[in-house]
Amino acid sequence: MAGTLFLVATPIGNLSDVTLRALDTLRAVSLVAAEDTRHTRALLSHFGIKKPLVAHDAHASERDVERLLERLHAGEDLALVTDAGTPGVSDPGAKLVRAAHAASLRVVPIPGVSAVTAAVTVSGLVDGPFVFLGFPPRQGQKRRAFLERVLTSEEPVILFEAPHRAERTLAELAEREPERPAVLCRELTKLHEDVRRGTLAELAASAADLRGELTLVVAAAPERPEALEAPPDLDETIRALLRAGETPRDIVATLAASVPGAKRDLYRRVAELAREERAESSHSE
Repeated sequence: MAGTLFLVATPIGNLSDVTLRALDTLRAVSLVAAEDTRHTRALLSHFGIKKPLVAHDAHASERDVERLLERLHAGEDLALVTDAGTPGVSDPGAKLVRAAHAASLRVVPIPGVSAVTAAVTVSGLVDGPFVFLGFPPRQGQKRRAFLERVLTSEEPVILFEAPHRAERTLAELAEREPERPAVLCRELTKLHEDVRRGTLAELAASAADLRGELTLVVAAAPERPEALEAPPDLDETIRALLRAGETPRDIVATLAASVPGAKRDLYRRVAELAREERAESSHSE
């Protein structure tokens, strides 16, 4: 009979948050696959658990996955853990889970504390659906699209960020929506837990001293009146400004006060025309 793969959530800071079921599972399995064996060995040692460990991080190869599947097929129960939180939620794990499902093996979640749900509950900004986006891309079009999605979402958005990149991310969000309410959670469940509430501009202004793990909750985009029909010459005005060398951001700032409807709709139209202009320019060369 094949074994079971248990996905065990571990504490995100305070070790007392570990569940009794997680401890029972870690004691019962034959092997623990860990994102960082040193980190997990310290956790197991704290609770008096002696168990074989094998490394299984985001860079695990197909052969690494196969080795774990072989042990499961041989009847061993395995636990997969990450350094903190739940495997597969912005942490390694999805590759092994997919492979286990494909091999018709039993996969069981052992849930526990989560930075996402902890931030949601403490923020006061979420009373229904929300969107979790994980870590922002570091650069390029993917990053711009990510930040646009944060600011235009009709539901509150939860995202993670590294402390050394948080100041830049908050500044870029605040540049577009300085008055948007947000909550920045730092070192959740740990000794120096810090929950900061304010506008994106206020949080950006105080971001230089940030340390530790960060979770940001951004309020949903406010409801805006339906866009009215734009003036017939709007596209030509935008095109003329683009050809004059104005950036899309500058064009939106120039036209926003005189164009009815949502600012984000104007931004999307400017971005669309900018792409058309680039395409036309490349074809003519």
